[in-house]
Amino acid sequence: MDTEWGDRLIASVEHATGRALPQAQQHRLLQIPASWPNALRQALSGILPGQFSVTGTLDERLLLAERAPGLNGWTIADLAGRPHSARAWPAWTAGRIMVDQPEEWLSGGAVTADGVGRLARPRVLLVSLYHPEWFPLPRFPLAISDLARAARRTLLGQISLTDMQLGVSFDDLLREIATTEPDIVGVSATFGQHDLLTALLDHLYERPLPPLVLAGGSLTARNEALLLNAYPKLLVAHGAGETTVADSLSFYHGDLPLQDIPGLGHAEAPRGGGMRIRTRLRTAKVPNAQLVDFLPELDLLDRTLDSRGVAQLEASRGCTSACSFCPRSHKGAWAAGSAQKLAIVLPELTRSFDRHPETSRTLYLVDEEFFGRGDDAVARALELAGLLHDAGFSWESSCRVDQVIRPEADRPWHLSRARMWRQLNQLGLRRMLFGVESGVDSVLTRFNKDTTGDQNALAIRTLTALGVPTRFTYITFDQQMTLDELRATHAFQGRTDLLLAPQPHLSIEEIVDGVRDPQWVASHSTGRPFHAGISYMLVSMECLIGAAYTRKAQALGLTGAVDPSMGRVEARFADQRIGACSRHAQMWVDRTFALDYTLKSLEKIVDGPARTVLHNARVAIRAAAYSVFTGMLTLIDTASAGPELLDAALRDLMDEELGMLQGAIGELIGLTLPVLSATNAAVLHGEHQRWLATRQWQLINAADACGT
Repeated sequence: MDTEWGDRLIASVEHATGRALPQAQQHRLLQIPASWPNALRQALSGILPGQFSVTGTLDERLLLAERAPGLNGWTIADLAGRPHSARAWPAWTAGRIMVDQPEEWLSGGAVTADGVGRLARPRVLLVSLYHPEWFPLPRFPLAISDLARAARRTLLGQISLTDMQLGVSFDDLLREIATTEPDIVGVSATFGQHDLLTALLDHLYERPLPPLVLAGGSLTARNEALLLNAYPKLLVAHGAGETTVADSLSFYHGDLPLQDIPGLGHAEAPRGGGMRIRTRLRTAKVPNAQLVDFLPELDLLDRTLDSRGVAQLEASRGCTSACSFCPRSHKGAWAAGSAQKLAIVLPELTRSFDRHPETSRTLYLVDEEFFGRGDDAVARALELAGLLHDAGFSWESSCRVDQVIRPEADRPWHLSRARMWRQLNQLGLRRMLFGVESGVDSVLTRFNKDTTGDQNALAIRTLTALGVPTRFTYITFDQQMTLDELRATHAFQGRTDLLLAPQPHLSIEEIVDGVRDPQWVASHSTGRPFHAGISYMLVSMECLIGAAYTRKAQALGLTGAVDPSMGRVEARFADQRIGACSRHAQMWVDRTFALDYTLKSLEKIVDGPARTVLHNARVAIRAAAYSVFTGMLTLIDTASAGPELLDAALRDLMDEELGMLQGAIGELIGLTLPVLSATNAAVLHGEHQRWLATRQWQLINAADACGT
């Protein structure tokens, strides 16, 4: 714990009790991190003499406590040590919370009975859903943690968080709801969790007094109409949820009408003439640029790290592009966070990692586009990277290829960007994800990527020559593609002139010029095929609800039923042979997904030789997938014998390749287990054995929704 924070906490409690706190009680309180307000509240319940509240955000935690008999009034303490006058007090506190000495951090004061009620209610439970069989290791639940910060900033009610990734079963969740009886339940649901979401909604609305239920997340945004038809009392957040959830607390107290809550989809049922009419209404969203910040509370970070999970943050929100396959309207236009804002949570992040010394000190910035397009993009990126580096963290994020190569930009621009990438390497960049998605111009046009195959090739060469650690995503199959495009895709993934050897001894100018010179490229190539750098191979297009690509597929008569579990529309391929290959490729992906995801997750939290061997195992999986891809193209050429024979041949191909992959993976995991910690080795061994024991090819609809 921060020593100054602990001193202020003890002084505040003693101010409320009017006595010196015994050493045993001091020790107990000082063991509770500042990021655990609910644990602090529980510990204080046996110490403070009357009613009290622990409220406010991590950097503005507030303790209000009724003082002991004879002392009169309330203790009002800003545990961050700032004067109360520096706080932006919510409007509802006027006349309800009175501070005697606003220029001090610790003061006497008064809280009205109505103020006490508002500090205590509503009881809010924020829930993150999870299928452990698809994603074996957890990610810090950024969505509900962001919402907790927004809710706590209002000082209304008490906020609790539950994440099913952290060993909480669905039955455990239902028992928690029965015990705590929350007034508001906020649920975050992403792809593959529709079954959990509807089961939870069924349970909540069957309760004698159902809570106010607010649902959000990528899946919910896709399924808004379906959900509101099935659950007319449900509130659906269709934009950034911070303002929506905060204003829902005001709605609970009658301070705000429902129609004034921004970013909300809901159903109304007005009555007239004896007829009940249900309509769907949507309120305007709050633009990302108008959010106060998008930082998380850290209640669940230690538990995530305990479970060998990874720490996630956002340094920006939204995207600068509009890819046709990506219905991102709920994420909004790109807006920058700042180093100053990010610095708010870094001290407590550092303390959490100090408590987990075996975990790699790496932060994952899950931005869709880390840089943005402003004139200050380079300066902002370097400032953020410097902040993280100075705090002792490595970091990863995602961005577009046009942050490396822009055909319309001049040589000075490219020199500036190359120089920036080299500096980011020196400032702790551990890896950057690029959504290449294709190397075929006609496919890139269909995807509305605003890039070309040549641009992608130059970017890959530039990054690897600069020594930038990279990951690339690539959509191998899409429903509208031709056989020529599929062959061109195979050729691009197999190119050996893209992944170049790092050239730290060369100048920026030599690299920027060299990647455009075929002879220079040939002399500096690693000889490794591009597919070795593709994070997940054999990926097929998902026709997501509301996407421009999906609308085009519908116009071509390629779409079918809605699949609410994945927020998508079922779609067939214009070329049935490609469709057969895509279907079997997905079986291959799903057969290897959990093992690959486990390798990736462990790679994120370890350093040194173990990380290298884990990465090599992932590369082996990619190489096997490319062999499957190669075999598929050969089989397509002989597909005139009929679809049934093609299906059988594809199964035989995958069986043969899987057998060889199992041998290669077994050797690599044998090298990895001895250099992992006992707990990490047990996780990997267990998942490897489960993978070996699987005997069937089947679809599980798993996907890595955030690309991390």
